[in-house]
Amino acid sequence: MQPLPGFRDFLPQDCATRNYIFDRWREVARRYGFVEWDGPVLEPTELYMKKSGAEIVTQLFNFTDKGEREVAMRPELTPTLARVVAAHEREFKKPLKWFSIPQCFRYEKQQRGRLREHFQFNADIIGEDSLEADVELIALCVDLLRAFGFAANDFVVRVSDREFWIDFLRSQNVPEENWQEILQVIDKSEREPREKTAAKLGPLAEPAFQILDGKGTSEKLDRVLAALRVRGLADFVEIDLGIVRGLAYYTGVVFEAFDRGGKLRALAGGGRYDNLIDHLSDGAVSLPAIGFAMGDVVLGELISENTEAKVLMAGRTLEMDRVDVYIVIAKEEHRTDAVRQLQALRESGYRVDYPLEPAKVGKQFQTAGELGARVAVLFGDEWPQVKLKNLNTGEQSLAPHEELLRRLEQLLGH
Repeated sequence: MQPLPGFRDFLPQDCATRNYIFDRWREVARRYGFVEWDGPVLEPTELYMKKSGAEIVTQLFNFTDKGEREVAMRPELTPTLARVVAAHEREFKKPLKWFSIPQCFRYEKQQRGRLREHFQFNADIIGEDSLEADVELIALCVDLLRAFGFAANDFVVRVSDREFWIDFLRSQNVPEENWQEILQVIDKSEREPREKTAAKLGPLAEPAFQILDGKGTSEKLDRVLAALRVRGLADFVEIDLGIVRGLAYYTGVVFEAFDRGGKLRALAGGGRYDNLIDHLSDGAVSLPAIGFAMGDVVLGELISENTEAKVLMAGRTLEMDRVDVYIVIAKEEHRTDAVRQLQALRESGYRVDYPLEPAKVGKQFQTAGELGARVAVLFGDEWPQVKLKNLNTGEQSLAPHEELLRRLEQLLGH
């Protein structure tokens, strides 16, 4: 039996990689003052249809549950966030700075960087309409990627503004009902031949291409870039009015992160969605909001292709999974004494392992090395003393068993 198409098994090394990614995400988000939350994996299908239209159903894992409810496994977390905020926003001081790491599910064609399940980091600022909130989210996106060892020559965050394009469409007397269709054409313009885009845009092609070729300017985006320059992050960011984000609910600044080599799908993307909470709550709650998401699949591919990022991850995952101490039982008559000490060390916070059944001393030391143990504690002929061996230096010493904890504190700095 194999996993279903687009789904993954996480063997121990895969779990170590996943935990490393999660730890980096959490550490940086908390440095920015964000707090973690989560929502249910299963929601009413209607919630996603209300946000994205009936066509979203073709991309969902949806079914009728035993209570005859139409439900779907979450393809994203933003609709749940809007629902939760609408229900609980009076309980929290604004702005809310929330992050989450949900597992999401989409029934779509598998391709490089996209599976039918993935984990993604979400960060949102709700209840704040100042441009500083936009800057804060872009800076967070940059610092998340920097935390994995990537530099300015490895990735770029491209920033644009939906309002700029709305003003453009108004100036061209384009009816509002056609705006979204045209914005989607502009959003796809980088990925298709210019002739095809021109045919779709018709008389708008020439002025739109002038903007896309760098002749458009935005005072708002200049302010965003200036604010990021103050933080020392301008080298990681470019203004690119070709980034539109095709989803209709975006209302202002939008951004996407890409690898500089252009080999992969977007690493992250998001923007301002000031009207979505109002829409999903049927007008009950109206709060400005901005957020973005970063998926683990594309990020993992970029890490695997970057030497510095791979070395950094290898060191961190080794440290996460290694044990501090390995108990070597050279004489089985001392197993009870060894297990008693083992429990005391674990209760003191050390990561400790030992042989579950009798084994040759050489094999036990081999296992200690494979587990990355820093110290081996041998219970043998020396009892009631124990022998401590620093597995990094090879240095050995004896200690009375009742002083083991103190000696380990000296060796390990616990």
